[in-house]
Amino acid sequence: MRDYPHTTDTERFAVLHETADALLDELAERYMVERRETKELLGPDEALVRTVRLIPRTPAAAPLAISFTGLPGLRVRLGRWWVETLPRCGCADCAEDPGHLVEELRVQAKALIEGGLWERVRRGVSGSWFETRLIGEGIKVGREGPLSSRAARNARRGGFAVAVQWAPWPRRS
Repeated sequence: MRDYPHTTDTERFAVLHETADALLDELAERYMVERRETKELLGPDEALVRTVRLIPRTPAAAPLAISFTGLPGLRVRLGRWWVETLPRCGCADCAEDPGHLVEELRVQAKALIEGGLWERVRRGVSGSWFETRLIGEGIKVGREGPLSSRAARNARRGGFAVAVQWAPWPRRS
C-alpha cells in the first residue's frame, strides 16, 4: 500500500498486524489447513510484503490470504475475488477506527470459514465480470467487478461458470 499524502499517526493501525498474526495462528491450529508464508509484490509499484495463506485441506473450501502492508495495514483475500484493504485509506481525514477494522477482519474470516462465501463469473455484452457475496454473522455484502477475457476464461475452466458456494473449513479432530 502506498503512502498517502495526508497520513498521520499510522502506528495506530499496528494492531491490524498483531490481530492478523494471532488470527492466522488460531485458524491454523483449529482447522485442517496448510500454511504458506511468502514475500510478494501487491502491485507493480509496490514493495515486497509478507503474505500468509491458509489453504484448507479440502478443495471445496476457500483459501484465506493476508498480506501485511507497510502502512501498517492488511490486504485480505478470501477465495478467488474477495479482496479487502484495511484500512481503506489511512488518511487523517477518514479517521478509520482500528478497533472497527479489527472486528471487520474477524467477521469476514469467520464468514469464510463457516462457508459463507459465494462466487461466480457472468458474461455480458460488454465482457465478463465476477460476482461475489459474503454472508455470515454480522455481514451480508456483495461485490462485482470486471474481468479480462483471459481471467474469465481461466475462471470458467476452474468451475466458476456456475455459482460456487465455498464449503466450511474442516476442523481438526
